[in-house]
Amino acid sequence: MWDEIPRLREISIAWFAAMVLAEAASYACAWELTRVALPKVSMFVAATSQLTSNAIAKVVPGGAAIGAGVGFRMLSVSGIDRGAAGAALAATSIISNGVLLCLPLVALTVSIVGAPIPAGMSHVAWGGAVLFVLLFAASFSLVRFDRPIRLLGTAIERVGGWVQRRRHRAGGPTAAGIIRQRDQMVASLGARWRTALVVAVGNWLFDYFALVAALEATGSRPRLSLVLLAYAVAAVLAMIPITPGGVGFVEAGLVAMLTLAGIPGDQALLATLAYRVVSYWLPLPAGLMAHLAFRHRYGSREAEGSLPST
Repeated sequence: MWDEIPRLREISIAWFAAMVLAEAASYACAWELTRVALPKVSMFVAATSQLTSNAIAKVVPGGAAIGAGVGFRMLSVSGIDRGAAGAALAATSIISNGVLLCLPLVALTVSIVGAPIPAGMSHVAWGGAVLFVLLFAASFSLVRFDRPIRLLGTAIERVGGWVQRRRHRAGGPTAAGIIRQRDQMVASLGARWRTALVVAVGNWLFDYFALVAALEATGSRPRLSLVLLAYAVAAVLAMIPITPGGVGFVEAGLVAMLTLAGIPGDQALLATLAYRVVSYWLPLPAGLMAHLAFRHRYGSREAEGSLPST
């Protein structure tokens, strides 16, 4: 893959500009999703916290949890109640990941009314569709009914209590506390859940458009439903903490899926590299600049220890 990097010069600046604009729109939707869940958050705080947490998640192995923690602390430093911030981040994460997991089902539905999915990709499509249905059913049950979450909370309480006793400490998670957090998470969106769903779809859709633009820039004319399926697989791979941000792991998976979709291997590789430049590498310096801008505005509060240095 590294040997192919010089070929990026074959892609015109106009196509790179289109990919950057698509990614910018994707990030803007992510910021708006935070503001839907937390209406009191300014666009500056929503943008800087998301850019910073996203950059950390991309460079640290298993960085999703660390990035989420930094984003949470930045929100609290800006004056947002910690409980509200935690509930809002949990709610937006569930909605965003739910939209992502829905993409294989969408691709499968489109293929039913159009051209069929190639044999090499069909198991991925059906597996993703089944996974989405199962996770949707589980999430709906946990949000809508008390009994399932009480059973889950009781199990967590017992395991957490055992761990705390082994560490000779008191406290730990409780079933009642988990139910309260669930209720607060649901209340954080309230009637705004439709708007949250729309911007969550926009977040993934514009990122997908960046990949489509990369493929168009290489001269490919792919079936968009297959590209959507390949994109969904790559996005899920990026969440697996094997390498920071899925570097190498995501590229290999995306190239393989695009090749199965009928795109020539050299075009699939070049398009993947171009897409990852705008979706992975460019947000890293943007995250650093966002962090510095946030520290400049809220430095006095950070000095009190509310936000660790990153």
